[in-house]
Amino acid sequence: MLKLYGGARSRASIVQWYLEELGVPYEFILLDMQAGEHRQPEYLAINPIGKVPAIVDGDFQLWESGAILFYLAQKYGKMQPSPEEQAKISQWILFGNATLGPGIFVEASREREMPRLMRALHQIFEKQPFLLGDEFTVADVAVGSVLAYIPIMLKLDLSDYPAVVDYIKRLSDRPAFQKTIGGRQ
Repeated sequence: MLKLYGGARSRASIVQWYLEELGVPYEFILLDMQAGEHRQPEYLAINPIGKVPAIVDGDFQLWESGAILFYLAQKYGKMQPSPEEQAKISQWILFGNATLGPGIFVEASREREMPRLMRALHQIFEKQPFLLGDEFTVADVAVGSVLAYIPIMLKLDLSDYPAVVDYIKRLSDRPAFQKTIGGRQ
């Protein structure tokens, strides 16, 4: 059975959300970050950086939430094998982690970055319900999780972006989201 390692309040919840969406059985191993369990030799053998999340799937070990999401989509999801499809998915996963997250959660750049990012996302969601069209994908987990943390953690005013607000609500209402991220509010 796949093992997911995470902390109480960590990006492991994003991976957990996607595992629930996929219906993949997994064991969640909660590391006590305060006690330094993520710095113990047993865990460092899985992730030498000592961060969470990480997974062990049989003999395969992987860390970094974006890489884990991409792997799960390839192995257990409905991802098409074409390089173009994989590149689109990868683009959105990287965008969520490297552009959207810092643009929203790094206070020094929020004022400059957030309006530009939200406008672009708003325009996409005015035309379609999900990032890649009519179907929910791993791209929505990667980007949607960052957006869903805004009302939970930052309470920022998103009233200028009603399509983004609707998207966050649509994702937040999903049973797998409620069971994972939504259940920790």
